[in-house]
Amino acid sequence: MCEIIAIANQKGGVGKTTTAVNLSASLANLNKKVLLIDFDPQANATTSLGFRRNEVEFDIYHALIGSKRLSQIIYPTDMTNLFLAPSNIGLVGFEKEFYSKRSAGRELLLKKKIDEIAGQYDFIVIDSPPALGPLTINALSASHSVIIPIQCEFFALEGLAQLLSTIKALKTTSNPDLVIRGFLPTMYSSQNNLSKQVLADLIQHFDRELFKRSKKNDCVMVPRSVKLAESPSFGKPILLYDKKSNGSLAYQELAHAILRGVR
Repeated sequence: MCEIIAIANQKGGVGKTTTAVNLSASLANLNKKVLLIDFDPQANATTSLGFRRNEVEFDIYHALIGSKRLSQIIYPTDMTNLFLAPSNIGLVGFEKEFYSKRSAGRELLLKKKIDEIAGQYDFIVIDSPPALGPLTINALSASHSVIIPIQCEFFALEGLAQLLSTIKALKTTSNPDLVIRGFLPTMYSSQNNLSKQVLADLIQHFDRELFKRSKKNDCVMVPRSVKLAESPSFGKPILLYDKKSNGSLAYQELAHAILRGVR
């Protein structure tokens, strides 16, 4: 059965796209067939996998408006088992054109498209934009679970209550089966006291929602990493750019935790 995972946090700069790209690549590396849906008009996941936004003829926007089927805008990547449904700046027109109050089932548009192809994949990962608007609502409504990256810096938990409230509301309306797969601490630095404090706070209040590493009792955390920051500019997931880097190992641990079904 295909699991559909949304990566969401309305706060920008917390590592959503980095997580979507590198979790997808790590799952593909474990012989799972994975589709990454770039559902952010900034299209950073698209460029992170080596696609130039303006050179992709058809993207997720065309699937939403019905001019193409979702299956027709899916592209293979440099990794075996990893496929991409790209995005483009044109996706910003989604709210104005197709999300009026008169639109019945407006929050389920993406789900209907995904239902057509879900059986072909083991995992579908959706990279959502940094906002709690129609795109993120559609991503959450289409998903079985959500992973919430949380930056280990000041104001890390700011806005988290709003996101959790949105998820709770969706469970009573468009997606009663949606669950929080887990919180993922990102940009952690062992040399930074603030990072340590934020992580300690997360462990104290949300220990059950943190992913656990396979051979240790501590949680999976993504370190602040130059290699992780560099890899998108080369159009590669970290597994292809520097497989043995700390950032790569963290996302491989996350993929293993997901396959174990534990947090």
